[in-house]
This record gives sequence, C-alpha cells and structure tokens, in this order.
Amino acid sequence: MGQLYGYRRENGTVGIRNHVVILPVDDISNAACEAVAKVISGTLALPHAYGRLQYGEDLELFFRTMIGTGSNPNVAAVVVIGIEENWTKLIVDGIAKTGKPVAGFSIEGNGDLEVIRRASWKAKEFVQWASELQREPVSLSELTISIKCGESDTTTGLGSCPTVGAAVDYLLEQGSTVFFGETSELTGGEHLVADRMATPELRDSFLRTYESYVSQIKSQGVDLLGSQPTQGNIAGGLSTIEEKALGNIEKTGSKPVIGVLKPAEAPANGPGLYFMDSSSAAAEYITLVAAAGAVVHFFPTGQGNIIGNPIEPVIKVTANPKTVRHMAEHIDVDVSGLLERSIRLTEARDRLLENLERTVNGRLTAAEALGHREFVLTKLYPSA
Repeated sequence: MGQLYGYRRENGTVGIRNHVVILPVDDISNAACEAVAKVISGTLALPHAYGRLQYGEDLELFFRTMIGTGSNPNVAAVVVIGIEENWTKLIVDGIAKTGKPVAGFSIEGNGDLEVIRRASWKAKEFVQWASELQREPVSLSELTISIKCGESDTTTGLGSCPTVGAAVDYLLEQGSTVFFGETSELTGGEHLVADRMATPELRDSFLRTYESYVSQIKSQGVDLLGSQPTQGNIAGGLSTIEEKALGNIEKTGSKPVIGVLKPAEAPANGPGLYFMDSSSAAAEYITLVAAAGAVVHFFPTGQGNIIGNPIEPVIKVTANPKTVRHMAEHIDVDVSGLLERSIRLTEARDRLLENLERTVNGRLTAAEALGHREFVLTKLYPSA
C-alpha cells in the first residue's frame, strides 16, 4: 500500500474524515440539532429515537454510544444539545476527555430558538476551525477497522467474505485493530470462534456472551431458524443459519482474538482482533463499532446491502456478478472474478486494500456519495 494520510486527533487517535457533529442527547432535541445543521454548512446532525427514561445497563449503553460517537476519530468537534442540563453535561464531559472541541446546550429554561442561536454560533466556530485542519502521514497500525456482512448469499461465503478475511489478516499483521461481532449469526460456528480466543479466560468470556445473547432470543419463544437465515439469505441459496455462520466467520481471517467487548466498548489492550457482542442488524452494528472507535468498515454483501453510516465510511465488496450489474452504484469493490476463476484471492484482497487506501485518503465510498447516513442505536429493553 502507498502512503496514507489522516487526521491526528488531540488524544493521538487517527481519523479519516473531519466531521463537525451536532449530537442530540434525546429524541426531543432532534429538531434543534437539525435546525443548526441547516443553518451551518459543513455540520452533521445525528437524530435518533432514544434518550428518555432509560435506566440500568440500557442507559449505560446509551451513554457509551453517545460519548463514543462524539469521540470517534473521524469527528473533529461536537455540539451537544439536550433537553436538560445534567445528561447534556455528562455527554459533553465524556467527549471532552479526548481533548477535542465540544460544547453543550440545554433547552429547558431557554427554548429551541435561543439554543439554536447559541449552538449555531458555536457550530460556525467549530466548522471554521476544523476546515483548517490538515491531513498528515499515518500508518495502518493507527487505524481501527470494523467488519460485517449483509444480504448474504452463497457468493458471500465463497467470495466476498474470504476477501475481507484475507485483508483482515494482512491488516492485523501491520498492527491494525479490527472489530467483528454479529453474535447471533455465529450460531453453528461459535466453537470455531471460541477456539481462536487468545486465552482460556477469553474463551469462557466469549462463550458466556454468546450463550447469554442466544438464550435471550430463545426466552421469547423464538427459534433462530424462524428469522435466520432471512428470506433474502434463503433466496440467495443459504439453507441454514449454520451455513450462513460459516461464511460469516470467513471474513474474520485466521488470527487469534485478543478481546471480548461489550456493545460500543472501546478496546483497552492495544491493536489486534476483537469480538464485540452486538446485534446482526447492520445499522445498529456499525453505529456500535463507530462508537468504539472504528474509522472505516468493510461490508461484504451478496445480494446488495445499501447501508451507510454518518461518521464511519462503509466499503461494499461483492462477489455476486448479478449484484455488480444491477446495483453497481452501491458497490465499491468487485471481486466477482473469484467465482469466475479469473482472479485469485490475493488479487481480490489487494483490490480491497487499494480501495481502503483511497478511502482513507479522502475518496468517498458509494454509500457516502449516495447519502446513506443510517445512525441506529441499540436498545436493550423498554424505557421506564
């Protein structure tokens, strides 16, 4: 790979985008955030549906996701808007620990219009400051990458997931950090992941995490075979969740797993391969890994998933020639030659790594160019 250029943040992390985010603490602050984003060009509002009357572990996950989103290295500065002062300040203080510029505004006692006025002035200041930041040389070892597949079919397990797996092995050898997850979609292959845990303690932690997730699904009287594989997966030739899992696991490569993370939890053990307990829903998963610090995502797809994320670029790779023809606007890397036997896996890997280099250096992904900004929070249980 050639020279990479990124934004080195105040805490030493490296981002590949330079967003100024307008972050609502709660659903009723969405309107004010979106109003600021309309007034100040170059800002990005992240509306969502939660943030009121959550409690316990669900509330902890909410704060971890909000603070992690604002702390992501792809974010240069943040304006936080919430209905009341305490939760707003909690999120501001969490983001401020990174050293990046952040300001908070509460609506109670002020009203939307006054908060929009104040927040817009601060957002303008942040945008002008961020616009002068310059990219500088960075290395692969400073990047955090996440992986997840979607709209899987037989070509995913045979082509695009092995391509990502080969790239993951290369990146780990260069010192990168990589996240994978999709807890329920490891079913039938969970023992293969368990065998790659770096220590017996991690193996036990992973298996407890997996069993807890699957048991929660079963406690609702749901058999995974009723929803997994999905109807789209079945149409694409996947007959069982076990078959889907084996293809899914291909994209994780072959290296040891050095950590088991909670949803949206940032790693503390340095570079390496991490499992994150997470939903298999694409928008939820990418929101969680972005909150944990991932700056770019590899997304193998069979029949063509169109997902994006507002702060983490999503690189789509497919080995399905039909998808390449009919959904070309969504595909970044075509490795359909694997199934046609016109290219080898090493060449497919190199195509993906070349696209990674270009994306890191500023090229927009297909999802970014098409305006896909899916930001979806994971909620564990009903609010009080």
